[in-house]
Amino acid sequence: MTDYEYILQQAKKAHYSKWNDEELRKCVDMLPNLSRQELITLTLNKWTKEAKVLRECIFNILYKDKIGKREERIKNLETNALIAEFQDKNSGNVALCRVELKERYKAGRDMEEIAEILAKSNKSDQAWLEKQQKKSKEGELKSN
Repeated sequence: MTDYEYILQQAKKAHYSKWNDEELRKCVDMLPNLSRQELITLTLNKWTKEAKVLRECIFNILYKDKIGKREERIKNLETNALIAEFQDKNSGNVALCRVELKERYKAGRDMEEIAEILAKSNKSDQAWLEKQQKKSKEGELKSN
């Protein structure tokens, strides 16, 4: 029995019952040995539709290069370019840009520009910004 057949067999069993943690771990460990076509077939298979952990692992194996390149590109952007990408809601990178902007704000890089854009964003970004500004004010008061 090949790794692919074994994983498919376990997925069928788990479809009617629950995943055994040991078997799930074993199947996840077998995933890197499969071909790209087998991974795609597993993703589209009706038996793995409910296997969230298995599907996430397959996705990460299939697209790890693309995901890593996209994150690296966003980390290397200048702040103004990052803000422009954040404002472009069709870019597909809004969440990654938001995380990078918040990290830069916490690090003290381009705080005014980032605060300005986050203040114009959604309510959760505004609340996060207010919380960060309160923390920095409290820190200044304690140091004085």
